[in-house]
Amino acid sequence: SRFRDFFARVLERVVLESRVREMEEENRQIRLQLNQLQGTVGQPADGANHTECPRSPTILKCELIHVACVCAGHNASRDVVTLVKSILFHRRNPLHFHFITDAVANQILSSLFQSWMVPSVQVSFYDADELKSEVSWIPNKHYSGIYGLMKLTLTKALPSDLTKVIVLDTDITFATDIAELWAIFRKFTDKQVIGLVENQSDWYLGNLWKNHKPWPALGRGFNTGVILLYLERLRRIGWEQMWRLTAERELMSMLSTSLADQDIFNAFIKQNPVLVHQLPCFWNVQLSDHTRSEQCYTEVSDLKVIHWNSPKKLRVKNKHVEFFRNLYLTFLEYDGNLLRRELFGCPSQATSESLQGALEELDEDDQCYDFRRERITVHRVHLYFLQYEYTPAGDDTDVTLVAQLSMDRLQMLEAICKHWEGPISLALYMSDAEAQQFLRYAQASEVLKNRKNVGYHIVYKEGQFYPVNLVRNVALRNANTPYVFLADVDFLPMYGLYDYLRKSVVQLDMAHTKKALVVPAFETLRYRLSFPKSKAELLSMLDMGTLYTFRYHVWTKGHAPTNYAKWRTATTPYKVEWEADFEPYVVVKRDCPEYDQRFVGFGWNKVSHIMELDAQEYDLMVLPNAFMIHMPHAPSFDISKFRSSPGYRYCLQTLKEEFHQDLSRKYGAAALKYLTAQRNI
Repeated sequence: SRFRDFFARVLERVVLESRVREMEEENRQIRLQLNQLQGTVGQPADGANHTECPRSPTILKCELIHVACVCAGHNASRDVVTLVKSILFHRRNPLHFHFITDAVANQILSSLFQSWMVPSVQVSFYDADELKSEVSWIPNKHYSGIYGLMKLTLTKALPSDLTKVIVLDTDITFATDIAELWAIFRKFTDKQVIGLVENQSDWYLGNLWKNHKPWPALGRGFNTGVILLYLERLRRIGWEQMWRLTAERELMSMLSTSLADQDIFNAFIKQNPVLVHQLPCFWNVQLSDHTRSEQCYTEVSDLKVIHWNSPKKLRVKNKHVEFFRNLYLTFLEYDGNLLRRELFGCPSQATSESLQGALEELDEDDQCYDFRRERITVHRVHLYFLQYEYTPAGDDTDVTLVAQLSMDRLQMLEAICKHWEGPISLALYMSDAEAQQFLRYAQASEVLKNRKNVGYHIVYKEGQFYPVNLVRNVALRNANTPYVFLADVDFLPMYGLYDYLRKSVVQLDMAHTKKALVVPAFETLRYRLSFPKSKAELLSMLDMGTLYTFRYHVWTKGHAPTNYAKWRTATTPYKVEWEADFEPYVVVKRDCPEYDQRFVGFGWNKVSHIMELDAQEYDLMVLPNAFMIHMPHAPSFDISKFRSSPGYRYCLQTLKEEFHQDLSRKYGAAALKYLTAQRNI
């Protein structure tokens, strides 16, 4: 952690120094333009009337840099984020990322970039499934599978008017501005079409073990973790046909590839050495075991690109691996919100017009400005942070438990997974560093590792309030079943509740009626509890004072309409009427109204949702043989603010009144009772 703190401070300093340099260089640009007008400085070599980028005479200011990456699955999607962070941290040019993805990575990354809203960054996606037929005929032993061959198809996959692109593996970390790499295209001879770094292991020398027979390569061969592809020239020489012929010829004797696309690229270069431009090895410092990577640098400042190309990744053996690991971990945990900074002197449209308009409508003198500002804040969202697998039930009765949590409730996850065997959709409100702590926690837990039907969605922290309803909505939107059980993470459902709810969905004809099934809530004040295995056992514990109806001591009316007295003897579901401040935990159809995101922190976040369900004429039906128990924990920070701050309570009351007015406008006469109830409180 000391290393990480050190690197974080260094990186922050670099950002500040970078911004100062940008301002200084912008002034220099003005002077250069004046000199050009006076005829003292000539035009660029290509005759284009561009202003050259201050840091290099070969990089044009605001020139768009294209970067391509093949990404498939949940784990690779996480790796891509760290790669992108390292690029964004150092860059001073607009970027266009081109991702060749499977359906999983497409969903994750499209949502992430849409919510990240980084200025001067464009993102395009290409369906890997449409390219599989191009390479599926090639036997491949590499752990990357079919996706490890897809870089061969980029001339076909990427737009025909795209002339050149930097192609990167997902396990790359940048230690410099990517524009320096882009500039090397201008050093290509007329015949060169591809730029690569020499392979730093002895793999292609064929001396690693007895009878080791690698694919043909020029000398040590080349590593394809970092590639400069001159697409326009590749298309001109018939690249698609050439690599196919090369692969077909070599597979007659080699039978399969060992290093996926890298073997085919090297065999092609062996036959056509004039087409390759060899990059300095610091552009791809390869950290697999037994490499010559240490010869690529003598000083830290020499490093350009670090490539974790061993299956061991961060556990690889290298003399300086601790330094590289801490540099990587710094970007891994770096606050992605800080990378939303504008590029100095380059136009950007990162902020949508609707968001910009909403910001301009806010009154900064409003006492509740911070609350209103939070409602329109766009939080970064990383869906399916861990591996997720779900097979839909054939009877359309499946129910997902939906909840949200932050770092201080992480300890509840294992218990919930033991109590609920069905699918779960969880939204976690965390910083980048906390998300990595959660990842390590989940990977170390046998209970969580064995559950693949839990979707974990990270909503990254931003602002001073906990956007509880926004986080709930992320979990709700990403449930994949017809019905959802809207719960809180500090409750444990009774054993067998999942199956009971599915039967209740059928019994109460949920498919054809508007119902919200109420699961009665109880609580214990004891941290150690012998969890009741039946309703009879729970009633016995109620009578003994081991359990209580939820919030009986502090907020009775929140759950009083459940009618616990009736529930004690009920054997069939019964209907209850809405009352002011009622906030039960319910099972509803997945297409139910979302939570109102104006309510942040503590207060009225669930109450408002139940009011809207009632306004839409949902029948509230209490289940007679269902229950959930709240486990004790320390008070949240937001409830402390509510109790201690008059301003907080004033703004919450203001938001409540505005919500009532909006409800009345939306539902008319059906919502009048809420105004009456509010006046009577």
